[in-house]
Amino acid sequence: MAAGGEPMSRNLARLVLVGLLAIGVASADPLYNTVKQKLMDGKKVVGGTVYTSDPNIYCAMANSGFDFLWIEMQHSPLTYDEVAKMIWACKDAPAIPFIRVPGPTPGDLQKATDIGALGVIIPMIDDIQQAKDAVTYSKYPPIGKRSSGGGQYGFWSKNYRQTANDNIMIVVMIESPAGVDIADEIAAVDGIDVVFAASGDMGSFTGYSRDDPRYLKLINRIHDATLGAKKWLAGPQAWYDWDGYTFFQGPGESSLIKTGAQVTLTGTAPGVRKNQATGDEGH
Repeated sequence: MAAGGEPMSRNLARLVLVGLLAIGVASADPLYNTVKQKLMDGKKVVGGTVYTSDPNIYCAMANSGFDFLWIEMQHSPLTYDEVAKMIWACKDAPAIPFIRVPGPTPGDLQKATDIGALGVIIPMIDDIQQAKDAVTYSKYPPIGKRSSGGGQYGFWSKNYRQTANDNIMIVVMIESPAGVDIADEIAAVDGIDVVFAASGDMGSFTGYSRDDPRYLKLINRIHDATLGAKKWLAGPQAWYDWDGYTFFQGPGESSLIKTGAQVTLTGTAPGVRKNQATGDEGH
């Protein structure tokens, strides 16, 4: 008998259990989605926007200091085959690939994740089922219904199937008054990580300028719903200093090339700073 009258075998069993738990914690795979880790650490993240299929441009941007790359497949003719080659060309680059898909369809979401995206950005969310579908078809069972298919996602981890659900991020965009009306419900959907307040399309759908109090009221409703649900809040890089925003869409290749040329020729980039819009972001 052990001290206190407990059988030695019971004490031994407890020690074994503690040891197994410690091993499990020590061997747990760390997050390889550095964007998620940075956000968890309270940092802000910025992604450059990619419209073209040139792997050289993609790699230059992926190694330039951006936290992630916003690969644009809603407003570009990019194909999944082209994007797969771009991601593979710089699979070791520090910028994490995020893909804005055309919509929350099973095909788009599963192709995006199969080719290696660790973030999917879903535009035009104005229906709760759309928000739920974004999670369902991006996550493996038991969380979702992502099919276990082939792809190049394995470069992230030997244990990709076991770790993907923890690393893949879901970003939903609220871009219209209809979406604002259910912003609380959208933000509350389990599995959604980030809610993006789309500056450009909100103005397009309402006809309000960005300094119109009615426009700002809509944006603030997204702000409050997102933070109230304890999700990360996203917007264009022009809003970098706005309260509560931590995830930003940055400029695209054309703006970056123009800025680079200005720096080369003049030593300065007139009118460009971290919180200034360039025209590429926020829609």
